[in-house]
Amino acid sequence: MDLSYLASAGHEPGLHFSFQNTREAKLFAPMTAFISNKLIQPTSQAPKMVPRISKIKERMKTCRVVSATYPMNKRNRFMPTFTTKVAEQNAGLVGEEDVHEDFETLSQLKTKLFQEVNGINRGIFGVPSSKKSDIETLVKLLESQNPTPDPTLNLEKVGGRWKLVYSTITILGSKRTKLGLRDFITLGDFFQTIDVQKSKAVNVIKFNASGLSLLNGKLTIEASFKIASKSRVDINYDNSTITPDQLMNVFRKNYNLLLAVFNPEGWLEITYVDDAMRIGRDDKGNIFILERSEEYSLDIHLLT
Repeated sequence: MDLSYLASAGHEPGLHFSFQNTREAKLFAPMTAFISNKLIQPTSQAPKMVPRISKIKERMKTCRVVSATYPMNKRNRFMPTFTTKVAEQNAGLVGEEDVHEDFETLSQLKTKLFQEVNGINRGIFGVPSSKKSDIETLVKLLESQNPTPDPTLNLEKVGGRWKLVYSTITILGSKRTKLGLRDFITLGDFFQTIDVQKSKAVNVIKFNASGLSLLNGKLTIEASFKIASKSRVDINYDNSTITPDQLMNVFRKNYNLLLAVFNPEGWLEITYVDDAMRIGRDDKGNIFILERSEEYSLDIHLLT
C-alpha cells in the first residue's frame, strides 16, 4: 500500500491510499475528517453543572403553583415571566386556607380556644410563650369573624354578668410575693357585671385566705364607662372595697399595688362578642377573654 498527500478533484487536501495487489483500488480520506473527529470527540469533557437541591425544590414548588393556576396547553405552555409572581401571591393564601379548613365554624374556634385556656389559672401567673402564642392566634381568628362588629350599638349583647377565663395581665416575681399570692392567699373567680342602662361596670375578684380559717373574701372595683366609638368604651375608676375587714388588713400595705393590677381605667376595645363569649383589648395591650355567666343576680345589687 502506498500513502501520499494529494488534493482531491475538488481541490480538498487529504491522504490517498493505493493498494498494489488491487488494480485501480484507491482510497481518499479528506483532512477534515481527522479535524472534525477531534472537535466532536475531545479527549476530556467539562463537568456538568448540577443545581443545588434548594434551587430544585424551589423550582418544583413554583412549577406546581403555576401548573395549577395556568394549566399547560399549546397556547400557554411556556409562561416563565409569571412564575415567580404567582408563587409569591399564592404563598400566603395557601396557609390561610389550611387554617380555615381546620376550623370551619365559630363554634369550633371557640371550643378550641376554651381548651387552650383551660387549666392555666386564667394566665394570671404567666403561661409558656408557645401557649400564649397559640391563644392569641385563635383570638385573632375569632376577631376576624366577629358577628357583632359594632358592639356599642348593640349593648344588649354586652350587658350582664361575665366570667374571666383568660387575661394577659400577670402577677409575677416580687409583686406576687408582696401580695401574698405564693403562700396562703389564692385567687378565686373573676366576675364582671355590666349595667348598660347606667353605664356602670363592677369587677369582682374573689380570694381564699387559707391562713385565716379558710376565710373567703373579694375585691370589688366599680367603674363607669362612656361610648367612644362603635367598638370602644372609655372607662373611669369610681371606687373599690375589700371585704371582709380581715382580708383588707392583709392587703392594706400593698393595696395600691393590688389596684394597679386590676384597675380597669383607660379604654377598652370590644373586638368580639356574641351571646356566650366576649373578647377585649385595652390601652395597656392586654387581652381579656370572658364567658357569659348565669349568676347575674349575685352582684346586681351593687349596681342599684
